[in-house]
Amino acid sequence: MTQPRGGFGRAGVQFLSEEEKTNAPKVTWVLLKRIGCYLKPYRLQMALVLLTITASSMLGVLPSILTGRIIDQGLIGRDFSLLVQLVLLSFGVTLLANGIAVIESYINTWVAQHITYDMRNTMFQKLLLLSHRFYTSNNQGDIITRMTSDISGVQSVILGTLTSILSNTITLVVALVAMFQKNWMLALLGIVIVPLFAIPTQRVGKSRWSLTMQVQKSNDKINGILNETLSVSGQQLVKLFTNEQSEYENYRKANEAMTKLNVRESMAGRWFRMTINTVTTIGPMLIYMAGGYLLIRQDTSLTVGDITVLVALLTQMYRPVNTLLTIHVDVVRSMALFTRIFTYFDMKPEVENPQNALKPEVIQGTVVFNNVQFAYEPGHLVLKDIDFRLDQGHSIAIVGPSGSGKSTMVNLIPRLYDVTAGQVSLDGIDVRKMDLYTLRQSVGMVTQDTYLFNGSIRENLLYAKPEATQDELEDACKKANIHDFIAAQPMGYDTLVGNRGLKLSGGEKQRISIARVILKDPAVLIFDEATSSLDSISEDLIQEAIAPLIRSRTSILIAHRLSTIMAADEILVLKKGEIVERGRHEELVSQNGVYTELYETQFHHALDKIQHSGSSS
Repeated sequence: MTQPRGGFGRAGVQFLSEEEKTNAPKVTWVLLKRIGCYLKPYRLQMALVLLTITASSMLGVLPSILTGRIIDQGLIGRDFSLLVQLVLLSFGVTLLANGIAVIESYINTWVAQHITYDMRNTMFQKLLLLSHRFYTSNNQGDIITRMTSDISGVQSVILGTLTSILSNTITLVVALVAMFQKNWMLALLGIVIVPLFAIPTQRVGKSRWSLTMQVQKSNDKINGILNETLSVSGQQLVKLFTNEQSEYENYRKANEAMTKLNVRESMAGRWFRMTINTVTTIGPMLIYMAGGYLLIRQDTSLTVGDITVLVALLTQMYRPVNTLLTIHVDVVRSMALFTRIFTYFDMKPEVENPQNALKPEVIQGTVVFNNVQFAYEPGHLVLKDIDFRLDQGHSIAIVGPSGSGKSTMVNLIPRLYDVTAGQVSLDGIDVRKMDLYTLRQSVGMVTQDTYLFNGSIRENLLYAKPEATQDELEDACKKANIHDFIAAQPMGYDTLVGNRGLKLSGGEKQRISIARVILKDPAVLIFDEATSSLDSISEDLIQEAIAPLIRSRTSILIAHRLSTIMAADEILVLKKGEIVERGRHEELVSQNGVYTELYETQFHHALDKIQHSGSSS
């Protein structure tokens, strides 16, 4: 199990985990200034937040101070009229403080929401611009976490950390000033007592957090046992190997360990609450004792009301002192949060739109690879000296063993990656000098892993051409051999496809993907294993859709299906990133090389089927 992150124990005390301590970012002026840039557009609102926090915190202390006058002048002085006035004033101040706190909360929430709104927009725009390699190299969960929980955490920083520092500091300062005004000796005594409250809180909180983590590990172990043994496959395995009793013993031991930890954790909380209750009781008692001594023995100007006010203020100091003692945890986590977000903001896209990008009005579709090399990692070439020319309206098939670099090769055309050396050109223009939008609009790709959004068939088709008419949709689907299937559905083109198109078969998804590319109407068509892993009926339907497309525009075909390959004007044979053979099917078969081997292992049965079908007809 990974190192747990720091957090709150049930005692309410925060501390940093070892991982957080090790990876804690440096709080620099540059980092703080950058964070401030996001607050700057809302500086007026932040000023109002500061003003309302100050007013609310000061007014919040006032009822405790008024308590002294209520006791001395109202109760002991037997002045009922003044008593009523003081009580009403105290009530009014409390009401006003709470009202201001509501206003402060609204403004603070508004600012926090708008800052996170700005950051989410910036992050999403940045993620859209990052290169394809970024998504193939990074964990998708981590990317989503930066976009969601990390940025959402900024809201809690603004709503929590900043306001907590301000409000608790102001409350503490006002309480201390009021205490020293009443009696400096008792105020000093109060200051000495407050750490006695904080120290056990810290120690017990760490102990409680350690136990909580152990309980979590034990709970994870139990969940693992349940997931493995109570699943359909797990239950079948348990029964076939007659391991019911041993699995029960494993569960019983894990359950027993968790039960013992739960008891320890619960008792740690009991001792903590007892400690806190004791300290919070000792504090006021000491004030009463020392105040009583001064009042009775020293005959000072100290009054009963003063002592009561000091006790009330001391009690009010407990929470802000404890919060401020652990506020560094919030600060470290806040800085870590911003650092993680800024790391993504600072990433430079590997593939960028060039300055003074060329935007040819018409793309004919002639593709040329000139001595192209490519490596995902330095020193490990995936493609070596790739040279070929594909003229407008012609087609090339690329074949080769798995891992030979076929998909990598076609990914260089729309600049999903940039070449390591050499040049890929479209109509004589280096694709690295061409406007990215123009380039990618000119290239259509159908891959083996067809992706459909969780929406309707219509919405997935319109992704290629949002302004397409119903006639255009139907025409594209007819060309892709999918219109009849769609028309037969109760909802027609508004039929929902489910998450990633799970409500459709592989062949249906693939034909919708082909229709989507037809709507895009690109100059260059790329079919990357478009008929792989499909049944023969789906393959035939897709083949019927592909054949006229190949004849009408520049096409590149990557396939293991012989029928698809034989339709191409030329076949390129790749092995270990190099073109080792090229030519027509009949030429390559006779060479007894890589293509002959592929033909014998993958294509022979398909050719027999084609020939048998022809003789039968």
